Amino acid sequence: MVPRILLVEDDMGIAKNLSLLLSAEGFVVCQCSSQKDALARLAEQQFDLALIDVSLPDGNGFAVCTAVKNAQGIPVIFLTASDDEVSVVTGLTLGADDYIIKPFRPRELIARIQAALRKSGRSPAVFRIGTLVVDVSSSVVTKDDREVFLSALEYRLLLVFINNRGMVITRNRLLDELWHAAGEYVNDNTLTVYIKRLREKIEDDPVNPQIILTVRGLGYRLGEVQGK
Repeated sequence: MVPRILLVEDDMGIAKNLSLLLSAEGFVVCQCSSQKDALARLAEQQFDLALIDVSLPDGNGFAVCTAVKNAQGIPVIFLTASDDEVSVVTGLTLGADDYIIKPFRPRELIARIQAALRKSGRSPAVFRIGTLVVDVSSSVVTKDDREVFLSALEYRLLLVFINNRGMVITRNRLLDELWHAAGEYVNDNTLTVYIKRLREKIEDDPVNPQIILTVRGLGYRLGEVQGK
């Protein structure tokens, strides 16, 4: 099941960008701009994680955090421009699982969300495609019960496909992902090389791939994944 995230953020620009980022990562996002709206959504829907801004127009995120924990007991990550010790301690004392200061790096936020979901048991830690097994908790990849040794960028590329299962991923999106992971410019030819290397390591027949599928004119998508 796709994780559902409650996003409570009153800055519409930030909320829009976060919603696009999270949706692109395969999450379902419900965005609220006030404490009142967030509490109403909590009563109507079930979520897997909440991202909450501390400062809201009709109150503060601490009250929403308490309501989230009492109603659904899901992980809470605070998003705030405030880095003072009192706010951090208050949020963690109320049961928040993490606390991220704005501005933050998108990849760091996604990593922390995934870590919180895994810790709470709301995200599958093992994914399978045929005889390929990816254990994201230990970063170990095996095929036919034998470990597959991937480079850091090859593993990152595989995770992008896993985190976006069911979606077509453009080459530009993959280039951005590899650029963030490598910390340096990655060009189109480099992406082609990494796709080829990854297929050679995880496909039964790299010439006729079944895991990383090419969608002509659009990009790539992952074959059917089953979580365990």
